[in-house]
Amino acid sequence: MPKLIWGDINHMCLAIPGKIVEIVDEENHLAKVEVGGVKRNINIGMLGKDEARVGDYVLIHVGFAMSKVDEQQAEETLRVLKEIGEFDLEFEQFKTTVE
Repeated sequence: MPKLIWGDINHMCLAIPGKIVEIVDEENHLAKVEVGGVKRNINIGMLGKDEARVGDYVLIHVGFAMSKVDEQQAEETLRVLKEIGEFDLEFEQFKTTVE
């Protein structure tokens, strides 16, 4: 995975888990997900047809659902991101995504 370099600090882009709360546009593969109380539209087109449903958890990277995960995997991923200090960066990027 490519690394982004800001000054002398290296950061790797990671996926952050979110919960699908609404299918916004089925034809264009858009769903609204929630991460930490913030809701954003993402593209679910990389998932199989009918694979993403309201209530499902997905790993999100640059506005795309990369894969579906279960709730336990989502919680564990969030825990690890927080533990390694990457959650805040990923969450800020998610919060500032333009809808």
